[in-house]
Amino acid sequence: MAKEITIALVGNPNSGKTTVFNNLTGARQHVGNWPGKTVERREGTCHYQGYEIKVVDLPGVYSLTAYSLDEVIARDFIIEEKPDVVVDVIDASNLERNLYLTVQFMEMGVRLVVALNMMDQASSRNYQIDVNRLSQLLGAPVVPMVASRGRGTEELLKEIVNVVENKVEVKGLRVEYGREIEEEISNLEGLIAQTELARKYPPRWLAIKLLEEDEEIIRKFKEV
Repeated sequence: MAKEITIALVGNPNSGKTTVFNNLTGARQHVGNWPGKTVERREGTCHYQGYEIKVVDLPGVYSLTAYSLDEVIARDFIIEEKPDVVVDVIDASNLERNLYLTVQFMEMGVRLVVALNMMDQASSRNYQIDVNRLSQLLGAPVVPMVASRGRGTEELLKEIVNVVENKVEVKGLRVEYGREIEEEISNLEGLIAQTELARKYPPRWLAIKLLEEDEEIIRKFKEV
């Protein structure tokens, strides 16, 4: 019986995420809706090195702040369903904007693999990306891809399996927000650590979301 891995496929709109999904799953796809939502949910499977890999294609988002239904769906799936790996599909020709979402995943402390897609477009603009250095800075594997031409799919699967098999440690990222804000985060973090929500969510991340007046997180605290 094949061992199972669940991955969440995420990324900005127009990052090539759908093409990556199709390359991974081929005809083995199912389309439905998210429970109680009108937003389309796409899932598929692929087999690699004795694993059955379930691929959940999350809505394209620019951030994980709950300003839209797509963002809420993506964030809730990652936090509540806890996929084995989050694959963040990035447009290499628009690196700075795409990395904003990546940083948020790192703050959440998820197990991450970065699919650095559209490398051909980056090259056509004479962008030079040091993939190894980027991987070191992010603390996560970075896989160069040109999904539109089928390049990088095998390497992506290899990294996904490697992260799972070797139980790669999640380093996370701590963004420093300045002394005054850090004091407030610390105060909230201590209080949050004593709640039930701290078992599901990183307390520091929750504290930051409360300071942002994130409506979904505020609602969760009211329900505790």
